[in-house]
Amino acid sequence: MGEPEQSGTARRPRTRRPATVQEAKALAHPLRVRILRLCLTRELTNKELADRLEVTPGTVLYHVRQLVDAGLLLAAPVRTGASGALEKPYRATGETWWLDSPLAEADPASASAPVEAFQQELSEAGPDSVRSYARFALHLSDEDVSELDRRIVAVLDEYVATEDQRADQPLYSGVFLLHRPAD
Repeated sequence: MGEPEQSGTARRPRTRRPATVQEAKALAHPLRVRILRLCLTRELTNKELADRLEVTPGTVLYHVRQLVDAGLLLAAPVRTGASGALEKPYRATGETWWLDSPLAEADPASASAPVEAFQQELSEAGPDSVRSYARFALHLSDEDVSELDRRIVAVLDEYVATEDQRADQPLYSGVFLLHRPAD
């Protein structure tokens, strides 16, 4: 989501970087990817995440700890809940966007975690949630694939880097996926 602007200084442009082993491992599970997406726009507690994801709080806590240890999720200040109990919410750092191909070296099951998480998210949102759709098939060289990816990601980078300027607008989620079809 970009870094906040410092008073009196220009915003530093963000650049992509390789993921650490710990970051790549944290992103290799669809539940962790969904936790990050849910905590990107609002702070959620372990219980709120468990309720939303329909899993046990213990399961969520395990995955939250993996994300916190990798620096992808932060504990927000403790707050008082509706029942008067203290709650510990979490928020995503937004750092995952700036990781360059974090699952490129992962095994096939781990590499598909973001796709599985997106499928679950889309299923939860329902068919009426789709606002734009483009399906295509192209013959591309390896160089063409790299150029297409670079250009699309550059446009998305511009939007991600300025996301804080549109926080009052409706939230949209998406995925850009390029794959080789089965023959």
